[in-house]
Amino acid sequence: MRATKVSEAEVNTTMVSKKQNVTIKGTKEGLIFLLDDCCSYESLLEELVEKLSSKHYQQADGPDVSVKVDIGYRYLQEHQQAELEDIITEGRNLAVDQFESRVLSKEESEKIRQDSQTVTLMRIIRSGQVLKVNGDVLLIGDVNPGGTLIANGNIYVMGALRGIAHAGFEGNVKAVISASLLAPSQLRIAEEIRHFESDKSNEQIMASAFLDEQKTFQLGRVQQLIQTHPELAKNEAKLLV
Repeated sequence: MRATKVSEAEVNTTMVSKKQNVTIKGTKEGLIFLLDDCCSYESLLEELVEKLSSKHYQQADGPDVSVKVDIGYRYLQEHQQAELEDIITEGRNLAVDQFESRVLSKEESEKIRQDSQTVTLMRIIRSGQVLKVNGDVLLIGDVNPGGTLIANGNIYVMGALRGIAHAGFEGNVKAVISASLLAPSQLRIAEEIRHFESDKSNEQIMASAFLDEQKTFQLGRVQQLIQTHPELAKNEAKLLV
């Protein structure tokens, strides 16, 4: 009897298992659902229902298990996200805490653009005036005593800073404040505040302020930012060497 020869390609094709569209992993915090972002949405739902039909995921006593759903580069509409959450939680002690996506909405993208841009102003902020800026701000002018400059990014003052400066007002503890003449009445970075006495001996030329790892204010020459905040360097590719 003659043996039938099976090609290597046929063997490999037989051994290749079906690609999983849904992978469930356990962590200390709970479960992570990794959902493939290349398959069709219908295939994703079908496999998710199939995997969750296991007795392992049926209703059990005890508190809900936290679930994070990683959808990769897939964009989900609100009703699709709600549908997935219903499938995961219905009849089970599972609670979806968050959907993690690498896709940005137009609104999120615009906010990132605004937060990363530098707004340049030429003016004097007088006593009683408050200026609030999205992103970094470069002020060519002074902040007089009683004046306030606020930014959710960094603050750079090419002039005298004698009033109040609040950088990183949305919680950015890495924000910095720099001024040609640093003699503020108050500095704020994120939620941290430092008050200053009105004394000419405390004035510093070309100085900066930032928070260290203990969230304590550090003051010194602007040159120190090269070591402490190298991420401040932007658009170096535009240098004409």
